[in-house]
Amino acid sequence: MGLPAKSLPLPEPSFDLEAELMDQYCGPVAGIDEAGRGPWAGPVVVAAVILNPDRIPKGLNDSKLLAPEVREDRYAEIMATSIVSVVIGPVMRIDRDNILQASLWGMRAAYRRLRVPAGSALIDGNIIPRRFPCKARAVIGGDGLSLSVAAASIVAKVTRDRLMVKLSRRYRRYAWDSNKGYGTPEHAAAIKKHGVCTHHRRSFSPIERALRLLENGGALPLPDED
Repeated sequence: MGLPAKSLPLPEPSFDLEAELMDQYCGPVAGIDEAGRGPWAGPVVVAAVILNPDRIPKGLNDSKLLAPEVREDRYAEIMATSIVSVVIGPVMRIDRDNILQASLWGMRAAYRRLRVPAGSALIDGNIIPRRFPCKARAVIGGDGLSLSVAAASIVAKVTRDRLMVKLSRRYRRYAWDSNKGYGTPEHAAAIKKHGVCTHHRRSFSPIERALRLLENGGALPLPDED
């Protein structure tokens, strides 16, 4: 009879990739990540973070693995100790260019808006944006491997969540304060009942279908009264 399987602790991100690139390209390393590729509504947010090697906050990890209150705490520490740039990719850009291109645009823009130039960048995912301004390495699952990318994922996630909570105060019927614009059953039911609004991504197939189902020229819903 075999022994029961033991759950192994998940590996935590380290500064190893950053140290390698710092040696190779002689300069600080920016971690870059985005939040909000999948939702039906709201912007995509991209963050670039250069950590101070002497003041790296404890407990950095993939933002999806952290409880909201932990993310908020880590966010505050990152903002207090690091060089941070945040770019908002609006729905209009997402619908015009598609979500991938809007995200890649945001990565370039976030790097360019850093207060100091980085020697290189670590980008979460498998694509390096074309015409990226510095040497860069794409890292699949980078937010779970690199502390800088983990920090960027936290900044992007907290920033976007706050934006969606703010929007939910004017569009309460969609419950964006809880679903953050993702395609939950609650969100789908609200769209079926009330239609879509200006913050929905019309290029996404569920929203396209909802628009086709609207009766001829049906008006889009107005914001809820404050």
